[in-house]
Amino acid sequence: MNLFDIIQKDNAPLAERMRPTSLDDFVGQSHIVGKNSLLRRAILTDSLGSCIFYGAPGCGKTTLANIIANTTKSNFVKLNAVSSGISDAKRVIEDARLEKERYGVRTYLLLDECHRWNKAQSDCMLEAIEKGHIVFIGSTTENPFVSMTRAIVSRCRIFEFKPLSGEDIKNTLKKALSDKEKGLGEQNICVSEEALEHFVWASDGDMRNALNALELAVKSTSADEDGVIRIDITVAEQSSQKKSMSIDENMYYDMLSAFCKSLRGSDSDAALYWAERLIQAGCDPMLILRRLVVHSSEDVGMADPQALVIATSAMTAYKNIGLPEGKIPLYNAIIYVCEAPKSNSVVVAKYAVEETVATRKDDKVPAYLMDKNYKAQKISGYKYPHDFGGWVEQQYLPDSLKDEKFYIPSQNGFEKYLIRAKVVKSNKPENKKN
Repeated sequence: MNLFDIIQKDNAPLAERMRPTSLDDFVGQSHIVGKNSLLRRAILTDSLGSCIFYGAPGCGKTTLANIIANTTKSNFVKLNAVSSGISDAKRVIEDARLEKERYGVRTYLLLDECHRWNKAQSDCMLEAIEKGHIVFIGSTTENPFVSMTRAIVSRCRIFEFKPLSGEDIKNTLKKALSDKEKGLGEQNICVSEEALEHFVWASDGDMRNALNALELAVKSTSADEDGVIRIDITVAEQSSQKKSMSIDENMYYDMLSAFCKSLRGSDSDAALYWAERLIQAGCDPMLILRRLVVHSSEDVGMADPQALVIATSAMTAYKNIGLPEGKIPLYNAIIYVCEAPKSNSVVVAKYAVEETVATRKDDKVPAYLMDKNYKAQKISGYKYPHDFGGWVEQQYLPDSLKDEKFYIPSQNGFEKYLIRAKVVKSNKPENKKN
């Protein structure tokens, strides 16, 4: 490391300086990098295949990729999908191919924000991945099954990262305050327990946010007459740009529960009241919106399918507008979900099909439903519904499950019409439409 690198490291943000460099120091994600886990074994044995790290910001995706770079004996190249294109990818692929042919050395390619690549950019990677010229590691905050091309996703193993726990973030903040080499340990800093808890809460599982807020608090606060930099709740609120909750944790969860039960109980006045109490207490409206989206399917469901559309539209509107006007579509959606007819048939169907799939493994597809495109022997017997006016009696479940019923419509709202439609369908003759 030269003098320039040392200066650059010293001037790096706290979040960058505190970034773990080994698996033993890595924080969180025990479900994928815990002891004896597949990913951990693959990293330690330098046998990791192409994969995609998917999860919320600040939960360790890039950090783990850097650890792989430090652990593996292979070459490691980084690209950002925002600033790189096909020419950059082709250059990396060609260099990787030559390295493997000449020296037998593999190349890892970390592509940050990989969901930003279009189909043409992604397709240029396919052959290199298949032939093993590169090991692709994509990092994204977006669901890869939705935001990325299927060809790339099908060739990668998906690892979903979870938001970090409050305990993980709190321990790292304490470590940053005491670490004299990489952290803030050389300074005389006193952070109140209330302020520390606020940094944890305001970070919402994002380690980078928590460390950035702590660093800003320290840099923007002058030492007192005793030479101590004191960080209280006021400074913590200002540094995290998020007001502290004015209610304790138990009351917060009680109010959230009251809001959800008011939605289910069709009481618009109560749901609006608890939503406003939560917001004025410092709750992020996005949390309320997320619960609203869930309940639009959990408690309204097929009794009024439009409820989910209204709730998700309110979430999009709030993201684009923010406070205070963003509360208008939020409250519009709350009232709609409350006043809509209720049915939990979707949830009942979900639990029923989950249990059946988990306990009964007969997945044999009826012959007439099989994909004929890749079968040497053509199988007939499938009834094309449109030849019968749009619907025809036909078995779609495996033989062992042919009489199972997972979704049972209620008598409420739109589902009444689904029941009638099922009766009409069952009475239709199977004669081909003229």
